[in-house]
Amino acid sequence: MTRYRNLWLFAGVALLFVATGAMLSWNLSLQILNLALLSAIMAVGVNIQWGYAGLFSTGVVGSVALGGLAVVLVSGKPVPAGWEAGGPRVLSALLFAALAVALAVWLYRKLQAGPKRSLALVLFGVIAFFIYRGLLDPAVMAIEANNPSQAGHIGGLGLNSLLAWPFGALLAAGAAWLIGKVALGLRADYLAIATLGIAEIIIAVMRNEDWLDRGVKNLIDIPRPWPVPKEVDLQASPAFLDPMLAMGLDPVTGSSIFVKLIYAGLFGIVLVALIWLTERALNSPWGRTIRAIRDNEISAAAMGKDVKFRHLQIFIIGSAVVGLAGAMMTSMDGQLTPPSYLPLRFTFLIWVMVIVGGSGNNWGAVLGGLLIGWLYLAVEFLGPQAMEYITAGLPSGPVKDHLRESAAHMRLLSLGVVLLLVLRFAPRGLIPEK
Repeated sequence: MTRYRNLWLFAGVALLFVATGAMLSWNLSLQILNLALLSAIMAVGVNIQWGYAGLFSTGVVGSVALGGLAVVLVSGKPVPAGWEAGGPRVLSALLFAALAVALAVWLYRKLQAGPKRSLALVLFGVIAFFIYRGLLDPAVMAIEANNPSQAGHIGGLGLNSLLAWPFGALLAAGAAWLIGKVALGLRADYLAIATLGIAEIIIAVMRNEDWLDRGVKNLIDIPRPWPVPKEVDLQASPAFLDPMLAMGLDPVTGSSIFVKLIYAGLFGIVLVALIWLTERALNSPWGRTIRAIRDNEISAAAMGKDVKFRHLQIFIIGSAVVGLAGAMMTSMDGQLTPPSYLPLRFTFLIWVMVIVGGSGNNWGAVLGGLLIGWLYLAVEFLGPQAMEYITAGLPSGPVKDHLRESAAHMRLLSLGVVLLLVLRFAPRGLIPEK
Protein backbone atom coordinates (compact mmCIF):
# COMPACT_ATOMS: atom_id res chain seq x y z
CA MET A 1 0.00 0.00 0.00
CA THR A 2 2.87 2.37 0.83
CA ARG A 3 4.44 1.70 -2.55
CA TYR A 4 1.28 2.77 -4.39
CA ARG A 5 0.97 5.80 -2.14
CA ASN A 6 4.47 6.91 -3.09
CA LEU A 7 3.71 6.37 -6.76
CA TRP A 8 0.59 8.53 -6.44
CA LEU A 9 2.65 11.26 -4.78
CA PHE A 10 5.19 11.31 -7.60
CA ALA A 11 2.38 11.18 -10.16
CA GLY A 12 0.78 14.20 -8.51
CA VAL A 13 4.03 16.16 -8.70
CA ALA A 14 4.45 15.16 -12.36
CA LEU A 15 0.93 16.41 -13.00
CA LEU A 16 1.94 19.82 -11.65
CA PHE A 17 4.64 20.14 -14.29
CA VAL A 18 2.30 18.90 -17.03
CA ALA A 19 -0.37 21.40 -15.96
CA THR A 20 2.19 24.21 -15.93
CA GLY A 21 3.20 23.37 -19.49
CA ALA A 22 -0.37 23.02 -20.73
CA MET A 23 -1.74 26.18 -19.10
CA LEU A 24 1.27 28.49 -19.14
CA SER A 25 4.23 27.42 -21.25
CA TRP A 26 6.20 24.23 -21.90
CA ASN A 27 9.34 26.35 -21.93
CA LEU A 28 8.53 27.55 -18.43
CA SER A 29 7.59 24.06 -17.24
CA LEU A 30 10.90 22.59 -18.44
CA GLN A 31 12.84 25.47 -16.92
CA ILE A 32 11.19 24.81 -13.56
CA LEU A 33 11.75 21.06 -13.97
CA ASN A 34 15.48 21.48 -14.56
CA LEU A 35 15.89 23.68 -11.51
CA ALA A 36 13.73 21.29 -9.49
CA LEU A 37 15.93 18.35 -10.53
CA LEU A 38 19.01 20.25 -9.36
CA SER A 39 17.23 21.09 -6.12
CA ALA A 40 16.38 17.40 -5.68
CA ILE A 41 20.07 16.50 -6.01
CA MET A 42 20.93 19.13 -3.39
CA ALA A 43 18.18 17.73 -1.15
CA VAL A 44 19.69 14.26 -1.45
CA GLY A 45 23.05 15.70 -0.34
CA VAL A 46 21.47 17.38 2.69
CA ASN A 47 19.53 14.20 3.45
CA ILE A 48 22.80 12.26 3.49
CA GLN A 49 24.13 14.60 6.18
CA TRP A 50 20.98 15.03 8.27
CA GLY A 51 18.84 12.00 7.47
CA TYR A 52 21.69 9.51 7.66
CA ALA A 53 23.90 10.95 10.38
CA GLY A 54 21.94 13.75 12.07
CA LEU A 55 24.45 16.48 11.14
CA PHE A 56 22.67 19.85 11.16
CA SER A 57 24.65 21.89 8.63
CA THR A 58 23.39 25.25 7.40
CA GLY A 59 26.31 25.84 5.06
CA VAL A 60 24.68 24.30 1.99
CA VAL A 61 25.00 27.53 0.02
CA GLY A 62 28.79 27.41 0.43
CA SER A 63 29.01 23.98 -1.24
CA VAL A 64 26.73 25.17 -4.06
CA ALA A 65 28.94 28.21 -4.64
CA LEU A 66 32.12 26.12 -4.68
CA GLY A 67 30.55 23.88 -7.31
CA GLY A 68 29.88 26.95 -9.43
CA LEU A 69 33.44 28.17 -8.92
CA ALA A 70 34.73 24.82 -10.16
CA VAL A 71 32.95 25.38 -13.49
CA VAL A 72 34.65 28.76 -13.83
CA LEU A 73 38.10 27.30 -13.17
CA VAL A 74 37.67 24.25 -15.41
CA SER A 75 35.37 25.46 -18.20
CA GLY A 76 35.90 29.22 -18.20
CA LYS A 77 37.66 30.75 -21.18
CA PRO A 78 41.44 31.02 -20.72
CA VAL A 79 42.88 34.47 -20.07
CA PRO A 80 46.57 34.08 -21.00
CA ALA A 81 47.46 37.69 -20.16
CA GLY A 82 45.90 37.38 -16.71
CA TRP A 83 47.74 34.14 -15.99
CA GLU A 84 51.05 35.60 -17.17
CA ALA A 85 50.50 38.70 -15.03
CA GLY A 86 50.30 36.83 -11.72
CA GLY A 87 49.18 33.23 -12.05
CA PRO A 88 52.44 31.55 -10.98
CA ARG A 89 52.80 33.94 -8.04
CA VAL A 90 49.25 33.18 -6.88
CA LEU A 91 50.05 29.46 -6.96
CA SER A 92 53.23 30.05 -4.98
CA ALA A 93 51.29 32.05 -2.38
CA LEU A 94 48.66 29.30 -2.04
CA LEU A 95 51.39 26.66 -1.77
CA PHE A 96 53.09 28.67 0.95
CA ALA A 97 49.78 28.97 2.81
CA ALA A 98 49.29 25.20 2.69
CA LEU A 99 52.82 24.59 3.97
CA ALA A 100 52.34 27.17 6.73
CA VAL A 101 49.16 25.47 7.92
CA ALA A 102 50.85 22.07 7.87
CA LEU A 103 53.80 23.46 9.85
CA ALA A 104 51.45 25.10 12.36
CA VAL A 105 49.74 21.76 12.93
CA TRP A 106 53.13 20.10 13.37
CA LEU A 107 54.20 22.71 15.92
CA TYR A 108 50.91 22.29 17.80
CA ARG A 109 51.51 18.58 18.12
CA LYS A 110 55.22 18.77 18.99
CA LEU A 111 55.17 21.56 21.56
CA GLN A 112 53.88 20.95 25.05
CA ALA A 113 50.59 22.53 26.01
CA GLY A 114 50.96 25.85 27.77
CA PRO A 115 51.59 29.57 27.27
CA LYS A 116 54.81 28.95 25.32
CA ARG A 117 53.03 26.89 22.69
CA SER A 118 50.29 29.47 22.35
CA LEU A 119 52.80 32.31 22.00
CA ALA A 120 54.85 30.37 19.46
CA LEU A 121 51.79 29.61 17.33
CA VAL A 122 50.61 33.22 17.43
CA LEU A 123 54.02 34.55 16.39
CA PHE A 124 54.31 31.95 13.65
CA GLY A 125 50.81 32.77 12.38
CA VAL A 126 51.49 36.51 12.25
CA ILE A 127 54.76 36.08 10.39
CA ALA A 128 53.29 33.54 7.97
CA PHE A 129 50.32 35.82 7.29
CA PHE A 130 52.47 38.78 6.30
CA ILE A 131 54.65 36.59 4.08
CA TYR A 132 51.54 35.16 2.45
CA ARG A 133 50.04 38.59 1.81
CA GLY A 134 53.37 39.80 0.46
CA LEU A 135 53.30 37.01 -2.12
CA LEU A 136 49.60 37.19 -2.97
CA ASP A 137 48.73 40.90 -3.08
CA PRO A 138 51.09 41.99 -5.90
CA ALA A 139 49.96 39.03 -8.01
CA VAL A 140 46.29 39.81 -7.42
CA MET A 141 46.76 43.48 -8.32
CA ALA A 142 48.55 42.53 -11.54
CA ILE A 143 45.80 40.09 -12.57
CA GLU A 144 42.95 42.49 -11.82
CA ALA A 145 44.71 45.28 -13.74
CA ASN A 146 44.61 43.19 -16.92
CA ASN A 147 41.65 44.48 -18.97
CA PRO A 148 39.35 44.81 -15.92
CA SER A 149 36.27 45.72 -17.98
CA GLN A 150 36.25 42.38 -19.81
CA ALA A 151 38.69 40.15 -17.95
CA GLY A 152 40.47 41.09 -14.74
CA HIS A 153 40.62 37.48 -13.57
CA ILE A 154 42.90 34.50 -13.90
CA GLY A 155 40.73 32.61 -16.39
CA GLY A 156 39.84 28.95 -16.73
CA LEU A 157 41.10 25.92 -18.60
CA GLY A 158 38.47 26.03 -21.34
CA LEU A 159 37.50 22.37 -20.90
CA ASN A 160 34.04 20.87 -21.35
CA SER A 161 31.64 21.60 -18.51
CA LEU A 162 30.97 17.90 -17.98
CA LEU A 163 34.52 17.63 -16.64
CA ALA A 164 33.76 20.46 -14.22
CA TRP A 165 30.88 18.59 -12.57
CA PRO A 166 33.04 16.00 -10.73
CA PHE A 167 35.61 18.72 -10.01
CA GLY A 168 32.85 20.74 -8.35
CA ALA A 169 32.09 17.75 -6.14
CA LEU A 170 35.79 17.38 -5.29
CA LEU A 171 36.19 21.08 -4.49
CA ALA A 172 33.15 21.05 -2.18
CA ALA A 173 34.40 17.80 -0.59
CA GLY A 174 37.83 19.32 0.08
CA ALA A 175 36.26 22.37 1.71
CA ALA A 176 34.00 20.05 3.75
CA TRP A 177 37.07 18.18 5.01
CA LEU A 178 38.59 21.43 6.28
CA ILE A 179 35.29 22.59 7.78
CA GLY A 180 34.66 19.19 9.34
CA LYS A 181 38.05 19.14 11.01
CA VAL A 182 37.20 22.45 12.66
CA ALA A 183 33.45 22.34 13.30
CA LEU A 184 32.24 18.74 13.59
CA GLY A 185 33.27 18.59 17.23
CA LEU A 186 30.55 21.14 18.04
CA ARG A 187 27.04 20.27 19.13
CA ALA A 188 24.10 20.55 16.76
CA ASP A 189 23.16 24.20 17.27
CA TYR A 190 26.78 25.40 17.35
CA LEU A 191 27.55 23.31 14.27
CA ALA A 192 24.71 25.05 12.42
CA ILE A 193 26.04 28.49 13.39
CA ALA A 194 29.61 27.58 12.44
CA THR A 195 28.71 26.14 9.03
CA LEU A 196 26.48 29.11 8.23
CA GLY A 197 29.31 31.50 9.09
CA ILE A 198 31.85 29.56 7.03
CA ALA A 199 29.46 29.49 4.07
CA GLU A 200 29.10 33.27 4.28
CA ILE A 201 32.90 33.56 4.27
CA ILE A 202 33.04 31.50 1.08
CA ILE A 203 30.43 33.71 -0.57
CA ALA A 204 32.21 36.87 0.59
CA VAL A 205 35.48 35.65 -0.93
CA MET A 206 33.80 34.90 -4.25
CA ARG A 207 32.14 38.32 -4.26
CA ASN A 208 35.30 40.28 -3.51
CA GLU A 209 38.18 38.37 -5.13
CA ASP A 210 37.88 39.66 -8.69
CA TRP A 211 41.07 37.89 -9.76
CA LEU A 212 39.38 34.54 -9.12
CA ASP A 213 35.90 34.90 -10.69
CA ARG A 214 35.38 38.64 -11.43
CA GLY A 215 33.41 38.99 -8.18
CA VAL A 216 30.21 41.02 -8.45
CA LYS A 217 31.03 41.87 -12.06
CA ASN A 218 29.82 38.34 -12.84
CA LEU A 219 31.42 35.91 -15.27
CA ILE A 220 29.36 35.16 -18.37
CA ASP A 221 29.59 33.08 -21.53
CA ILE A 222 30.71 29.86 -19.86
CA PRO A 223 30.70 27.08 -22.48
CA ARG A 224 27.83 24.60 -22.34
CA PRO A 225 28.43 20.95 -21.51
CA TRP A 226 28.53 18.37 -24.24
CA PRO A 227 26.18 17.46 -25.93
CA VAL A 228 24.03 20.57 -25.31
CA PRO A 229 23.91 22.84 -28.39
CA LYS A 230 23.14 26.53 -28.50
CA GLU A 231 19.69 27.62 -29.63
CA VAL A 232 21.10 29.84 -32.38
CA ASP A 233 23.06 26.92 -33.80
CA LEU A 234 19.93 24.77 -33.88
CA GLN A 235 17.96 27.51 -35.62
CA ALA A 236 20.65 27.70 -38.31
CA SER A 237 20.79 23.93 -38.81
CA PRO A 238 18.61 22.53 -41.62
CA ALA A 239 18.46 19.16 -39.83
CA PHE A 240 16.56 20.86 -37.00
CA LEU A 241 14.90 23.71 -38.85
CA ASP A 242 13.21 21.69 -41.61
CA PRO A 243 11.28 19.32 -39.27
CA MET A 244 10.17 22.27 -37.15
CA LEU A 245 8.80 24.12 -40.17
CA ALA A 246 7.22 20.94 -41.54
CA MET A 247 5.28 20.49 -38.28
CA GLY A 248 4.32 24.15 -38.22
CA LEU A 249 6.27 24.84 -35.02
CA ASP A 250 8.18 27.99 -34.13
CA PRO A 251 11.93 27.18 -34.49
CA VAL A 252 12.85 29.64 -31.72
CA THR A 253 10.50 28.07 -29.19
CA GLY A 254 11.31 24.57 -30.42
CA SER A 255 15.07 25.08 -30.06
CA SER A 256 14.65 26.37 -26.50
CA ILE A 257 12.47 23.38 -25.55
CA PHE A 258 14.92 20.96 -27.20
CA VAL A 259 17.88 22.35 -25.24
CA LYS A 260 15.94 22.19 -21.97
CA LEU A 261 14.98 18.58 -22.69
CA ILE A 262 18.65 17.66 -23.12
CA TYR A 263 19.48 19.31 -19.78
CA ALA A 264 16.58 17.47 -18.16
CA GLY A 265 17.92 14.19 -19.54
CA LEU A 266 21.44 14.86 -18.22
CA PHE A 267 20.19 15.91 -14.79
CA GLY A 268 17.81 12.96 -14.68
CA ILE A 269 20.65 10.52 -15.41
CA VAL A 270 22.73 12.01 -12.60
CA LEU A 271 19.79 11.89 -10.18
CA VAL A 272 18.94 8.27 -11.00
CA ALA A 273 22.58 7.21 -10.60
CA LEU A 274 22.77 9.09 -7.31
CA ILE A 275 19.60 7.45 -5.99
CA TRP A 276 20.90 4.01 -6.98
CA LEU A 277 24.20 4.60 -5.17
CA THR A 278 22.65 6.12 -2.06
CA GLU A 279 20.05 3.38 -1.75
CA ARG A 280 22.74 0.69 -1.93
CA ALA A 281 24.86 2.59 0.59
CA LEU A 282 21.95 3.11 2.97
CA ASN A 283 21.05 -0.58 3.00
CA SER A 284 24.66 -1.75 3.38
CA PRO A 285 26.54 -2.39 6.65
CA TRP A 286 28.02 1.08 6.24
CA GLY A 287 24.54 2.62 6.14
CA ARG A 288 23.42 0.70 9.20
CA THR A 289 26.53 1.89 11.02
CA ILE A 290 25.81 5.52 10.14
CA ARG A 291 22.21 5.26 11.33
CA ALA A 292 23.31 3.53 14.52
CA ILE A 293 25.65 6.45 15.24
CA ARG A 294 22.83 8.89 14.50
CA ASP A 295 20.42 7.17 16.89
CA ASN A 296 22.88 6.67 19.77
CA GLU A 297 26.48 7.84 19.52
CA ILE A 298 27.44 6.45 22.92
CA SER A 299 26.22 2.94 22.13
CA ALA A 300 27.86 2.99 18.71
CA ALA A 301 31.18 4.15 20.21
CA ALA A 302 30.91 1.39 22.82
CA MET A 303 30.61 -1.12 19.98
CA GLY A 304 33.92 0.10 18.56
CA LYS A 305 32.62 2.49 15.87
CA ASP A 306 34.72 5.54 15.09
CA VAL A 307 32.02 8.20 15.49
CA LYS A 308 34.21 11.20 14.65
CA PHE A 309 35.57 9.64 11.47
CA ARG A 310 32.11 8.58 10.27
CA HIS A 311 30.71 12.06 10.90
CA LEU A 312 33.53 13.57 8.86
CA GLN A 313 33.02 11.00 6.13
CA ILE A 314 29.29 11.61 5.81
CA PHE A 315 29.77 15.39 5.96
CA ILE A 316 32.21 15.20 3.04
CA ILE A 317 29.94 12.94 0.96
CA GLY A 318 26.88 15.15 1.45
CA SER A 319 28.82 18.31 0.60
CA ALA A 320 30.24 16.66 -2.52
CA VAL A 321 26.72 15.87 -3.76
CA VAL A 322 25.64 19.47 -3.17
CA GLY A 323 28.78 20.76 -4.92
CA LEU A 324 28.00 18.53 -7.89
CA ALA A 325 24.54 20.11 -8.17
CA GLY A 326 26.06 23.58 -7.87
CA ALA A 327 28.42 22.86 -10.75
CA MET A 328 25.55 21.52 -12.88
CA MET A 329 23.50 24.64 -12.19
CA THR A 330 26.27 27.06 -13.17
CA SER A 331 26.97 24.98 -16.26
CA MET A 332 23.32 25.26 -17.30
CA ASP A 333 23.13 29.00 -16.56
CA GLY A 334 26.31 29.68 -18.50
CA GLN A 335 27.38 32.32 -15.99
CA LEU A 336 28.56 32.74 -12.41
CA THR A 337 26.83 35.41 -10.33
CA PRO A 338 28.15 35.32 -6.73
CA PRO A 339 25.46 37.74 -5.41
CA SER A 340 22.79 35.17 -6.34
CA TYR A 341 24.06 32.66 -3.77
CA LEU A 342 21.63 33.42 -0.96
CA PRO A 343 21.05 31.26 2.15
CA LEU A 344 17.27 31.50 1.67
CA ARG A 345 17.46 29.86 -1.76
CA PHE A 346 20.34 27.42 -1.35
CA THR A 347 20.22 26.48 2.32
CA PHE A 348 16.86 26.92 4.01
CA LEU A 349 14.80 26.09 0.92
CA ILE A 350 16.76 22.85 0.54
CA TRP A 351 16.06 22.07 4.19
CA VAL A 352 12.35 22.62 3.57
CA MET A 353 12.56 20.11 0.72
CA VAL A 354 14.13 17.49 2.98
CA ILE A 355 11.63 18.10 5.80
CA VAL A 356 8.60 18.02 3.52
CA GLY A 357 9.79 15.01 1.53
CA GLY A 358 10.89 12.92 4.48
CA SER A 359 14.20 13.01 6.32
CA GLY A 360 16.22 9.81 6.11
CA ASN A 361 14.51 8.62 2.92
CA ASN A 362 16.23 9.24 -0.42
CA TRP A 363 12.97 9.05 -2.36
CA GLY A 364 11.42 11.49 0.08
CA ALA A 365 14.24 13.96 -0.54
CA VAL A 366 13.67 13.68 -4.30
CA LEU A 367 9.92 14.16 -3.90
CA GLY A 368 10.45 17.19 -1.66
CA GLY A 369 12.95 18.65 -4.11
CA LEU A 370 10.58 18.33 -7.04
CA LEU A 371 7.49 19.52 -5.15
CA ILE A 372 9.02 22.51 -3.37
CA GLY A 373 11.15 23.30 -6.41
CA TRP A 374 7.99 23.58 -8.50
CA LEU A 375 6.16 25.55 -5.81
CA TYR A 376 8.99 28.03 -5.22
CA LEU A 377 9.36 28.85 -8.92
CA ALA A 378 5.78 28.48 -10.13
CA VAL A 379 4.29 30.73 -7.46
CA GLU A 380 6.45 33.55 -8.82
CA PHE A 381 4.26 33.44 -11.94
CA LEU A 382 1.04 32.13 -10.44
CA GLY A 383 0.97 34.45 -7.40
CA PRO A 384 0.27 37.72 -9.26
CA GLN A 385 -2.31 35.98 -11.45
CA ALA A 386 -4.07 34.52 -8.41
CA MET A 387 -4.07 37.91 -6.68
CA GLU A 388 -5.55 39.56 -9.76
CA TYR A 389 -8.36 36.99 -9.69
CA ILE A 390 -8.94 37.44 -5.95
CA THR A 391 -9.07 41.24 -6.14
CA ALA A 392 -11.08 41.41 -9.37
CA GLY A 393 -14.30 42.26 -7.53
CA LEU A 394 -12.81 44.87 -5.21
CA PRO A 395 -13.15 48.57 -5.96
CA SER A 396 -10.03 50.49 -6.89
CA GLY A 397 -8.27 51.95 -3.90
CA PRO A 398 -5.46 51.47 -1.39
CA VAL A 399 -6.73 48.06 -0.23
CA LYS A 400 -6.72 46.61 -3.73
CA ASP A 401 -3.33 48.18 -4.51
CA HIS A 402 -1.87 46.79 -1.28
CA LEU A 403 -3.11 43.27 -2.04
CA ARG A 404 -1.66 43.40 -5.53
CA GLU A 405 1.69 44.57 -4.20
CA SER A 406 1.69 41.75 -1.63
CA ALA A 407 1.57 39.17 -4.44
CA ALA A 408 5.36 39.27 -4.47
CA HIS A 409 5.32 37.62 -1.03
CA MET A 410 3.04 34.76 -2.11
CA ARG A 411 6.11 32.56 -2.63
CA LEU A 412 7.20 32.70 1.02
CA LEU A 413 3.61 32.49 2.23
CA SER A 414 2.92 29.35 0.22
CA LEU A 415 6.15 27.71 1.43
CA GLY A 416 5.25 28.46 5.02
CA VAL A 417 1.73 27.07 4.61
CA VAL A 418 2.99 23.85 2.99
CA LEU A 419 5.64 23.38 5.68
CA LEU A 420 3.11 23.91 8.48
CA LEU A 421 0.62 21.48 6.93
CA VAL A 422 3.25 18.80 6.49
CA LEU A 423 4.58 19.23 10.03
CA ARG A 424 1.03 19.02 11.37
CA PHE A 425 -0.33 16.07 9.41
CA ALA A 426 2.88 14.25 8.33
CA PRO A 427 5.62 15.25 10.79
CA ARG A 428 8.01 12.64 9.39
CA GLY A 429 7.51 13.88 5.83
CA LEU A 430 5.48 12.73 2.86
CA ILE A 431 7.68 9.64 2.40
CA PRO A 432 9.08 8.93 5.87
CA GLU A 433 12.09 6.81 6.69
CA LYS A 434 11.31 3.13 7.06
